Amino acid sequence: MIGRINTYGEAEEYINSIPKFTGKSSMEDTREFLVHLGNPAHNCKIIHVAGTNGKGSVCAYLCSVLKEAGISAGMFTSPHLITMRERILINDIMVTEQEFLQAFKIVTDKLSDLPSGLAHKGYHPSFFEFLFFMAMVLFERAGIEYVVLETGLGGRLDATNSPENKKVCIITSIGYDHMEYLGDTPAQIAGEKAGIMRTGVPVVYLNRHDEASEKIEEYARRIGAEMIPVSEQAIKEIKIRNKTIDFSLHLNYYDYIGFTVSTSAVYQIENAVLAIKALERLSDARITVHTMQEGIRRMVWEGRMEEVLPSVYVDGAHNIDGIRAFLETVRIQPCSGKRKLLFSVVKDKQYRLVIEALASSGLFDEVGVVALTSERALPIDVLEDTYRQYTGLEYKAYDSLSTAFKELVLSKDDGDNVYIVGSLYLVGEIKALLRSLKHD
Repeated sequence: MIGRINTYGEAEEYINSIPKFTGKSSMEDTREFLVHLGNPAHNCKIIHVAGTNGKGSVCAYLCSVLKEAGISAGMFTSPHLITMRERILINDIMVTEQEFLQAFKIVTDKLSDLPSGLAHKGYHPSFFEFLFFMAMVLFERAGIEYVVLETGLGGRLDATNSPENKKVCIITSIGYDHMEYLGDTPAQIAGEKAGIMRTGVPVVYLNRHDEASEKIEEYARRIGAEMIPVSEQAIKEIKIRNKTIDFSLHLNYYDYIGFTVSTSAVYQIENAVLAIKALERLSDARITVHTMQEGIRRMVWEGRMEEVLPSVYVDGAHNIDGIRAFLETVRIQPCSGKRKLLFSVVKDKQYRLVIEALASSGLFDEVGVVALTSERALPIDVLEDTYRQYTGLEYKAYDSLSTAFKELVLSKDDGDNVYIVGSLYLVGEIKALLRSLKHD
């Protein structure tokens, strides 16, 4: 089957089929196959990012600054919104279909000639591992200097933890997500995320003086990793404007320096700060205060309180911590009319907690719910029943995203704000819908 794949579409279809016949590989097997591939990108300088929320944004801030400094960089993130190619960026540009296909063939060729140990086990990469291997192949071929890797799930056993040449590790906010795999408490979850650390490699992390921070610090001390905690006290003079936020940050060799994030999402401040502190620790002369300021200002990350149409915002928040951060931004955003909410979620998330937080916020005048097209979607009747339990507001269930979008968005009055939230899958479907409407 693999040998007959000659187009990007066929390669994408094959990768999408992988979860149907393979599970997650052991770290030993992942490392062995990476070596079998020729250990691609092993000379690159790796920045590794783990955490519950904000990982993708931190990666994007890092790469934006590296680009501003004239430093070549590759970025591997997940999930994608519309196309798999979004997961692999080289110098801030999505790889082409031809490049994607070339990397796919390199990986599949190596699968047909496995080392005896892997062949005996019937080894095949998981969906995520396959794309990670392809990314590393493409980074090697592009000859880039830095590789920015976002973990997929956890950290300790994640495929992105298999390379060793790490220059700095970053752990973003820790919250409740993927508890069936990572643990029931913040400390257990943090322990899995902390597994990305390496002896002698700095780790930048949010220090909230809680059990998650304590677990990170305990792990860092045990293996001898330099700790660089980031606390709220390091950030001052936050000024929220219409579509940007200004803040000041204390840097090692300077007093407080002003930065601007080009978003209304207040949660992006801490993600930008994590990236800045990590970049500062690289001690690369090309990364100056100016390049950091410009790189942070220029970064726009899709699906994170993104204004896709005037006063229409999409946000991929999908767990309780992400929803709380989303609500904090909604609360401070100007709105002279009604606030309207369109919500959907996948069934393996903490949807009851999320719906309770949205319903009890008192922020929304109208609410719509719609089921995603994904096989992981929470059914519309469950969405309705759950929302009914937590709110006295009227809400409307839509049979399709297209219908919901037209009613809530295209018919909104001047002064109304519309928020579409609950899943990055929902953001992806909205993006695809906007694209189709644009081409009509």
